[in-house]
Amino acid sequence: MRQSIPPITKNLLIINGLFFLATFVFSTKGIDLRVILGAFYPESPNFKFWQILTHMFMHADFTHILFNMFALWMFGSVVEQTFGPKKFLILYLLAGLGGFTLFNSVNYFQIEQFKETIQSQGIGLGQIYEAAKLNLQGGYHTNSVIQSNQAASDILDYYVTPMVGASGAIYGLLLAFAVLYPDEKLMLIFFPVPIKAKYFIPIMVLIEFYMGYKNIGNIAHFAHLGGGLIGFLLARKWKKNLYRWN
Repeated sequence: MRQSIPPITKNLLIINGLFFLATFVFSTKGIDLRVILGAFYPESPNFKFWQILTHMFMHADFTHILFNMFALWMFGSVVEQTFGPKKFLILYLLAGLGGFTLFNSVNYFQIEQFKETIQSQGIGLGQIYEAAKLNLQGGYHTNSVIQSNQAASDILDYYVTPMVGASGAIYGLLLAFAVLYPDEKLMLIFFPVPIKAKYFIPIMVLIEFYMGYKNIGNIAHFAHLGGGLIGFLLARKWKKNLYRWN
């Protein structure tokens, strides 16, 4: 019989659920909580320091939170029971931070290229910065100059689009699970064939890298990869001392 959900995993599930509920409640009042708690690009006028943490508990829709919380329950419970609550929480939060860092590092190089383009065309970055300031409803006012220039419009999109979700932290748990239990067989509904974790999860990572490189979908693929990298490194380090007696 499956053991009860360990404490940190349980509390993370509750917190994510409360944030999702709050997002819905505030939306009925005309307030988009993603503007306040989602993680914007650090150079954006909408960025606030607390978003580095709070974005991990925000989700775009029900499907988004459903899949993330299912993975948190399924893999997080095992990882927490193996490492203990303290290390588990450290891994979870650092993986989320790793996702934020890698995602925005990739964005940095793309945005800098766009900046060079608009500067050569005589468009000031200040215009884009002012246009990118969101109100509490998530609205903003652009202008014809920005709309007619692809590079300027792209920078604006980066500045007004928040990253939300626990996916970076979740990928940290996935990679940690693969390190801890490489021969454990996994099976998903859309691919009902059991595959060992040491094969299945690296395949998922490669798919994420390809999709991130090709910029497929409105998904922060490099956030997944950044979180996964942190989870992999910490799990390898901690596993070495897992069964060592003091």
